[in-house]
Amino acid sequence: MNIALISHDALKKKMVNFAIAYEPLLLSHRLYATGTTGTMIMEATQLEVHRFLSGPLGGDQQIGALVAEQNIDLIIFFRDPLTSQPHEPDILALLRLADVHDIPVGTNLATAEILIRSLDQEGFIKRDHSQND
Repeated sequence: MNIALISHDALKKKMVNFAIAYEPLLLSHRLYATGTTGTMIMEATQLEVHRFLSGPLGGDQQIGALVAEQNIDLIIFFRDPLTSQPHEPDILALLRLADVHDIPVGTNLATAEILIRSLDQEGFIKRDHSQND
């Protein structure tokens, strides 16, 4: 599966800890992330992460393009609800695309854990990416 990992600055350590905790599960999936988040995950784990630009520089939009092309299966996006983001329109566009294309999104640790633990369960939507590779 293709999984996008994104986090706002105040939650990057939480994302890294999440990646460390679920590294054995994440190893068998293709991971994508915005710039700094991806770098931090790669430095703390053995995970290979395809990194895009940082969110404010267009990384959220790059991941949104993959969602629109149906090349993302799951988004884990630790959003900071207490801090305004200069690129909020990009974030809302990404979340709108996820809704349009029925992509599950975990925006906090509790939801992310439920989603990540369900990856190998029957019934989780798995898209065929062989035509897009």
